Amino acid sequence: MAADADTWLVLGASAALARAFARRAADKGARLLLAGRDTADLADAAADLRTRFAADVDVIAFDATAPETHGAVATRLAGEKRPNVMLAFATMPAQREMEHDPGLAAATLNANLAGAAAILLHLLPVLESRRGARVVIVGSVAGDRGRRRNYVYGASKAGLHALASGCRSRLHRAGVSVTLVKAGPFDSAMTFTRTGLRGVVTVERVADDCWRAAQRRRSVVYSPAAWRWIMWAVKAIPEPLFKRLDI
Repeated sequence: MAADADTWLVLGASAALARAFARRAADKGARLLLAGRDTADLADAAADLRTRFAADVDVIAFDATAPETHGAVATRLAGEKRPNVMLAFATMPAQREMEHDPGLAAATLNANLAGAAAILLHLLPVLESRRGARVVIVGSVAGDRGRRRNYVYGASKAGLHALASGCRSRLHRAGVSVTLVKAGPFDSAMTFTRTGLRGVVTVERVADDCWRAAQRRRSVVYSPAAWRWIMWAVKAIPEPLFKRLDI
């Protein structure tokens, strides 16, 4: 690995998309910091990356819902010469389950939005000091408009989208890009048990989109790209009609 190679901190590194993204980074010679709750699982992922790509990989304990773990992650990233961040963690219980258990809804908002805000606010000062850094935040098309079938998850992602926009504005003067990837459904643990989902694509395709968008320093991309026009149409539906639709 080159002495001036990028380092990618991958938050929520046990997720299928995070792992696919890490493989792309490793293939390009990047150093990796895999951060998540299940450090045993991450150790296995790290071993796989070392075997496949001779990658330089470390594992960091991180829990989005435990802010006391966040400072140590930021300190670890501050020791890297060319730090970058990929935020991929999320939880998506069924909407019906959250309606029957409002505590579960609160936990979803806490993990997906409050947890993301907490760790990013720890990391932003580190990134501001490293001109040229990249940040990739995985959002969702669900955040573009609240829909009956997933409005709590959608609300968490809508908040994440606003957070990404604010981070982008803050970091722009420091030459740091913040890329928001609004992903449609893809094959992952979150969609495995869902029925009725349309347009599900492979996690590899979304990882490719994330990687390319980061390299091009794009601000907002949809993955796959066709979702931009689908969501444009969804957002254009007048509210009196939209509230009658079972979507």
